[in-house]
Amino acid sequence: MTARAGLPKPRGPLSGALVGALRDAQDMERDVLPRAASADPCGDDLQLALYILYELHYQGFDGVGDEHEWDPGLLRLRAALEATFLDALRGDVAQGFPASRVDEALSDLLVEPARDDGTGLSHHLAREGTLGQLREHAALRSLYHLKEADPHAWVIPRLRGRAKAGMVAVEYDEYGAGHADRLHQRLFADLMGDLGLDASYNHYLGACCAEMLAVVNLMSLLGLHRALRGALVGQFATVEVTSSPGSRRLADAMRRTGAGPAAVRFHDEHVEADAVHEQLMRHEVVGGLLADEPELEKDVLFGIGATVLLEDRFSAAVLAAWREGRSALREPLWARRRNAPPPGVGRAQPVARR
Repeated sequence: MTARAGLPKPRGPLSGALVGALRDAQDMERDVLPRAASADPCGDDLQLALYILYELHYQGFDGVGDEHEWDPGLLRLRAALEATFLDALRGDVAQGFPASRVDEALSDLLVEPARDDGTGLSHHLAREGTLGQLREHAALRSLYHLKEADPHAWVIPRLRGRAKAGMVAVEYDEYGAGHADRLHQRLFADLMGDLGLDASYNHYLGACCAEMLAVVNLMSLLGLHRALRGALVGQFATVEVTSSPGSRRLADAMRRTGAGPAAVRFHDEHVEADAVHEQLMRHEVVGGLLADEPELEKDVLFGIGATVLLEDRFSAAVLAAWREGRSALREPLWARRRNAPPPGVGRAQPVARR
C-alpha cells in the first residue's frame, strides 16, 4: 500500500484546531465553529483547513482513521468554511465577471490576447522562466495534477444524457483510456521525476501558497455538492478550454530549459487531448446540461468566473514572488526533498509566511 502523507503544519487557529482534532481526537467545535465566519476566506488558515477536510474524501492522511471522512463535527466545520469561501467568491465573481451567457463566456476564453500583458504565468515561463521556476510551478500544481480528474468524477452520476456521455469521454482520456501508464496523474508524476522533484502524493502541501489551495479547493467543493453540479461543469469547461494554449507554452519552456522528455510529454499530451476535450466540454457537456436544465446557466457562469478569478490570483501571487526575487513556495523547495538537489540547482529563498 502506498504511504499516505502526514498532516501538514497548521497555519492558524482553524487549521490548528482541525489538525489537533484529527491527531489527538480533541473536541474543536465549541471554539472553532464561531471563528469560521470571520476568517479570511482566501487566507492560508481557512484554505488549508478546507484542503485537509476535503482530503479525507480522497486518500486521507497517515495516522488519520478512515472513519473521519463522515464525522458529523468535521462536516459541520466544513460546511461553515465552505459558506465563508463561497460567499466571498460569489461576491467577487459578481463584481468582476460581466458575462451573462455561457456561450459568450466560453467564447471569450478561446480568444488568446494579441500580446502578453505580463500577467500570464505560462507566457512568463515560456519566454524567460528558469528551470528553478519550472520546478516550483510543478511543485505547486502537483496538488491538483497528482489527483487530476478526480474532483470532476463526482459529477458524473449527477448528469444525464449527452452531458454524462461527454463527461465520461473526457474523464476516460484523463484516466489514460484504460492504460495505467497513460494516466495523466502518472504522466505528471513522471514530469516531476524529470525535474528532480518528489512525486509522492501531497508531498508539497506544506509548501503551497493559499492561492493554489483555493484553486484545488474550488474543484473539491463543487464536485462534492450535487446542488453545485452546474458550477463544476463550468469550472471543468474553463480548464479544458484554456489548457491547450497554456500547455503548448509550458512544453516550449520545458524544451528550452532541457527539463527532460517526461516533462515535455506531459504538456504535449495536454496540447492535443485538451483541444479535443474543449469541443466535448462546450458542445456535449455544457450544451447537454443546459439543454436538460437551462435554469443552471447562472451556476455554470459562476463556475467559469470563479475559476478565472482564482487562477488569476494564483498567477499574480507566483509572478509577484519571482519578480521580487523570492520563491513562490512557503518554504525552500529542497527542504521538502529526501535527497540533495541535482548538481547546479540553486536553493529557493523562502517566502515570508503570511
